[in-house]
Amino acid sequence: MVKGSVVISLFDYTGNAVRDWAEAGYDCYCYDMLHDIQDVTVSVGLGSITYCYADLTPGSSSYATIARRFAGVKVAMVFSFPPCTDMAGSGAKHWESKAALDPDFQVKAARMASYSAEFAESLGAEYVVENPVGALTKLWRKWDYIFDPFMFGGYLPEDDIHPRWPKYIAPRDAYPKKTCHWLSQGVVEPIKKPVEPEILEQVSKSGKVIRGGRQTILLGGKSRKTKSIRDETPRGWARAFFEANSE
Repeated sequence: MVKGSVVISLFDYTGNAVRDWAEAGYDCYCYDMLHDIQDVTVSVGLGSITYCYADLTPGSSSYATIARRFAGVKVAMVFSFPPCTDMAGSGAKHWESKAALDPDFQVKAARMASYSAEFAESLGAEYVVENPVGALTKLWRKWDYIFDPFMFGGYLPEDDIHPRWPKYIAPRDAYPKKTCHWLSQGVVEPIKKPVEPEILEQVSKSGKVIRGGRQTILLGGKSRKTKSIRDETPRGWARAFFEANSE
């Protein structure tokens, strides 16, 4: 039994999280500051994905605009992928210097996550909020489940090749990246179908051996491209989550 016809995804540039929903006939709306001011709608399967500009800072007028747009509409699911730059454990070495500039930098970052959950609740919708392992657990609440993308690689075909970044993302999402999800009541944790993860090694200039997926070994710097690739929603997980929660 379909819960609703609309899916909303916040802090979402690619639309990967909602693609399976759109294929099945849902009208999906992805909000992010990087989208064009004018909405862009793309037909996908039996449904659609509309990419919309929004300032998702807590309390911004964009939230009120979104609420008005879906007033009286049954929203099946709200996804939220708030920025993790100031909370991910991988960047902990920078926290002290950031705190010197703004003592509340992590409180503000955590509020981006918790506010999006409160917004979903105000719409009467179920939600999933994503962030890597880091400070959000202490600043908000403990995650509901944790996984690596390769744990859901079995949902993708054996001959899979990543459609956007085949050089940097292993086929079938066969890479490790500890990822945490915060769920509303009623959301079902999908069944895992793991594949063998691809682990690469690199020796740093200091002689330290670095192990990880292609994103870790082949990408460096802080460019928008690097960030977008590392933040890409795993397609296997997205499909598994859809199958577990769409009916």
